[in-house]
Order: sequence, then structure tokens, then C-alpha cells
Amino acid sequence: MTAKRQAPAMPDPAAAEADPWQRLRRFTRARIALGRTGHSQPTDAVLAFGLAHAQARDAVHLALEVGAVTAALDAAGLAHAAVHSAAPDREHYLRRPDLGRRLDEASRARLDATRPRQAPDVVFVIADGLSALATQRHALPLLQAARQRLPQGWQIGPVVVAEQSRVALGDEIGERLGARQVVMLIGERPGLSSPDSLGIYLTHAPRVGRTDAERNCISNVRPEGLSYAQAAERLVFLLRGAAALGRSGVDLKDDSAPALPAGGAGPPPQLR
Repeated sequence: MTAKRQAPAMPDPAAAEADPWQRLRRFTRARIALGRTGHSQPTDAVLAFGLAHAQARDAVHLALEVGAVTAALDAAGLAHAAVHSAAPDREHYLRRPDLGRRLDEASRARLDATRPRQAPDVVFVIADGLSALATQRHALPLLQAARQRLPQGWQIGPVVVAEQSRVALGDEIGERLGARQVVMLIGERPGLSSPDSLGIYLTHAPRVGRTDAERNCISNVRPEGLSYAQAAERLVFLLRGAAALGRSGVDLKDDSAPALPAGGAGPPPQLR
């Protein structure tokens, strides 16, 4: 007698284990859990990558709308000055980083005429960098958040709006304005998931020739990264520390308490 062959049991969809990477996508814009079609990525993932690449390229070449920035500074009641690096245009800026680190002659004369009688405790520079898009979107809100947290009595110098600027341009700007500290708010090199990331660079006693080891950096300031409030808290902590220590950079550590998300119940657990 032949045994009756049973049909294979159908898999229970509810019992299938969910892909754990899908849950992690809620916490990052990084390219994870893209899926695949055969040996290739799905069409929507390929198209999204192409769009992100185009957005990053556009951010590098986008010009800073200086008029809109200065109008916003006027509305906030902040004195300002516009300067330009020695790079005459974007092509020279991208090919000659050294030109982006020094002012042109007209800007030097303008800052010399603008120098306050009393040395400012801090001068803020709003600079295009490699993403004017980031500067356009985030520099003013961050500046306002930082101003609210500065110690009472601190003198803020005129806000400088800089075109075709590299980070080190702040050294010459701060030196010519006699600033005790300079803070560069500058567009960072765009990534494929972050074409509008703003960076903050703090230099104590700025002067031409300072090295990157003599600065402190706070990066990834944007709604999907470090919030304006969190970045402003860290910046003012470092400004206070640099003023007390008399220097910035590798000698100045950011050991401020880690910021908690809204509704956090307490500090994160310590790793051992």
C-alpha cells in the first residue's frame, strides 16, 4: 500500500522574521536596507542615489545669497560687514584652496575701517564654504540660538558675511577686527545624504597662520543632525572654556554633558 503524500505546509507570513535593518532606517538617512533585485539594487534606490549625488554637486556650486543674509541681519538688529576671499570666483575657489584662506584687498580695507574701538569677545563669520545651501538655511538660526546663551556683558563684534571662504579665512577676519575669539559658521562638504550640513569652527586669539589643531569643530548642524539648541550649547561651553584657558583646539576639550532628546529619562548608560 502506497503512503499518501502530504502537501508541504504553506509558510505563515505572520511567523516570518522581519528584516531588522528596516527598523533601523527610522533612525538614519544612511543608505541601509535598500533591498535588491537579483544582483542589483532596486530602481528606486538607484534613482534616489542619482538625485542625492546631483543635490550634493549643486550645493557645492550654489552661490550664497548675500543680500538675503544681510537683510536678515538687519532685521535682527545686528551690525554686519560683507567680505570676499582672494578667490575671484567659484572656479578659482575650488581649484585654489589657498586663495579662499585670505581676504582680497578691498575686504581688508573694509574690515580695518570697521574695527571696533573695544576688542570684541567674539566675532561670528557667516561663510559659504562648500555648501552655501547649509549656510543659507542654518547660519542665522544657529547664530540667534548662540547669542541667547552667551555670557552677559560679552561684546559681539559685527557679523561678517564671507564669500568664497575657507575655514582659515576667519583667522584674518578675527585678527583685523581685534577679536578675542572668532566663530566660523560655514557650509561643510556635502555628503550623499546631507547636502546642507553646517560646521562651526572656534579659534581663540585668531591670527593668520593658526593651524587646524588650534581650532575646535562642531559639525553636522541641521535638523536631521545636531539641532540649533544643542550646537549653541556646545559652542558657548567651548567659548567660555577658551576664554578661561586662553587657547582653543587640542588643549580645549568638549566635556559638556551630553544633550538628551526631549523626554529623556536620564543620562545614557556608561560603557565599561
